Amino acid sequence: MSDGSSFYVTTPIFYVNDVPHIGHAYTEVAADVLARWHRQAGDDTWFLTGTDEHGQKILRTATANGMTPKEWSDKLVAEAWQPLLNTIDISNDDFIRTTDDRHEINVQLFLQRLYDAGYIYTGEYEGYYCVGCEEYKQLTDLEEGTGQYEGQLVCKIHSKPVELLKERNYFFRMSDFTQPLLDLYAARPDFVQPESVRNEIVAFVRRGLTDLSISRQTFDWGIKVPWDESHVVYVWFDALLNYITAIGYGYDQAEFERRWPATHIVGKDIARFHAVIWPAMLMAAGLEVPKQVYGHGWLLVGGEKMSKSKLTGIAPEQITDTFGSDAFRYYFMRAISFGQDGSFSWEDLSARYQAELANGFGNLASRVIAMVTRYHDGTIPDAVPSTVTEAETAIRATEKRATAAADEAIERLAVHEAIAAIWQLVDELNGYITLQEPWVLAKDPANADRLATVLNTAVRGLGTLAVLLSPVVPEAAAKLWAALSGTGSVEEQPIRSAWEWKGEPRVEPLQALFPRIEVEAS
Repeated sequence: MSDGSSFYVTTPIFYVNDVPHIGHAYTEVAADVLARWHRQAGDDTWFLTGTDEHGQKILRTATANGMTPKEWSDKLVAEAWQPLLNTIDISNDDFIRTTDDRHEINVQLFLQRLYDAGYIYTGEYEGYYCVGCEEYKQLTDLEEGTGQYEGQLVCKIHSKPVELLKERNYFFRMSDFTQPLLDLYAARPDFVQPESVRNEIVAFVRRGLTDLSISRQTFDWGIKVPWDESHVVYVWFDALLNYITAIGYGYDQAEFERRWPATHIVGKDIARFHAVIWPAMLMAAGLEVPKQVYGHGWLLVGGEKMSKSKLTGIAPEQITDTFGSDAFRYYFMRAISFGQDGSFSWEDLSARYQAELANGFGNLASRVIAMVTRYHDGTIPDAVPSTVTEAETAIRATEKRATAAADEAIERLAVHEAIAAIWQLVDELNGYITLQEPWVLAKDPANADRLATVLNTAVRGLGTLAVLLSPVVPEAAAKLWAALSGTGSVEEQPIRSAWEWKGEPRVEPLQALFPRIEVEAS
């Protein structure tokens, strides 16, 4: 694993039919942690996010609010989706909107190339369509409605009735790619992860693929089909292309070749679009398929998937206004095994904040800075070789082991495992200070050399933590780095050799990184 390789990571582009909830923010933070880590590793990193603004769902929402779809999209992007990135401290390199010229023009270019190559034809389509998913549904995706929807077929995801549509549309010959996709999954077992999502995708494709309707005639909010402007491009076919239109497809070949292929971080409910339709589209166009599609689990509230329509949506600022962005980022990356479903509760958030952030990491930082200030006048002492024991050697070994283990976990996209590996150093440093009792050593001048070694070891470990935790809790890491007088910014420190950090031999005052919060569970 060498520094300087390319790492292009994306989130889905999110529908602007409503404001974001913590399920959206969860995906953003996961991609952001990966991007920040790879940047600090020296990799050529690019992080893309954005918004999906076409389709029937956006049109209906805008109309219901007395606006044009573009006016509605502009409003939601400016007032909700871009502010979200600041709320949770996202370091994206680009933000694409499907209404951008660079996207619309090159979607048409891509589509025209597929049409010219014979992969698109006209045909009649009749089937069930869920506007909420913007997807044609098979009967296995539907269930009998209850309550007000009794007697109707409803989408299993949205629990709302589907519509029966009959249209003459353009179709993509996706059935041609059943075997090529199966060959791809066999040759590259890590192409779709985690394993549970991969198994579902492989089983779906093995049943055989049908051709995909890729245009609509019954409304006009979308990108026009270039050879037939009475049709607009199916919103998913349009949206998936953002991953290449944002990095130069059709207009900057050098940038496209530099960035592509991507690692796609998506919710498991849309993994099928990304792991089946999307690579088939790319194969048809003669382009490389993505590096990986990772379908993470759902956030559950009260046992149900996070959803505005089911009134389980929680706005990110409801958490960050009390706990801060670092705690938000840490909690969702640590408390939930990435790739599996995870339940959110205010009680668990509060408990982890107090135990792991305030008492564990925050208190460790405060104690070490305070002891260097009190016992050594703010000067970080050098370790005295004659007083170095197995305890110090063990801390140094943990710094290196935690760094390597966290990096290996990040390579597997196991963000929760990376944080757990780093937290071993937090716990060991706390235990080290408790056992070495620097406050006792400070009482006897004869122990001055030993005290210097203990303080130096604690400071060195703390700096390593600042570097390793910077991708996860960037604000706290930057504050700690400044208090340790680290060289440059913490984001510039090579993360794969975090224990080799450098700085001036002084500490500066440090305010509590995670102040105690008295909060009632809501």
